[in-house]
Amino acid sequence: MRQEGVVRQGAQRIGYAAGAFDLFHIGHLNLLKHAKQRCDVLIAGVVSDEMLRLVKGVEPFIPTHERAEIVSHISFVDEVFVEEVPNKIDVWREVGFTHFFKGDDWRGTEKGIRLEREFSAVGVEVVYFPYTAHTSSTALRRALTAVSGAQAMGS
Repeated sequence: MRQEGVVRQGAQRIGYAAGAFDLFHIGHLNLLKHAKQRCDVLIAGVVSDEMLRLVKGVEPFIPTHERAEIVSHISFVDEVFVEEVPNKIDVWREVGFTHFFKGDDWRGTEKGIRLEREFSAVGVEVVYFPYTAHTSSTALRRALTAVSGAQAMGS
């Protein structure tokens, strides 16, 4: 991924947008694009395979290193950080961002409220962007499972 720290020199607003970025779709692209418009440097956090299994109980289709490589080549992204711990405050301690970007499907949820409270205590602003409801990794995952199940039954 791009060399850490080099693009941060003199940056006032360091943004962090985290996600699995598995089955990359327009919602992911929109999150990164809108995030970059709100910061000087954008760091994309790619949640590792291990963390996806632990936190979400999800088996990724695309391995961590491939997802990180894909995301690193998106023009809006200045750096990629692979998340290997479940706590976003621990990630903040390691990465040092000033703004955290998330889809608004988190707004008002227990996880979102906790995130806002923890980040507020350390001076990080949480910024929500519209969630792309018509396209989600969950919906894509269901469709792929249905298609592969139908194909298996037909063989």
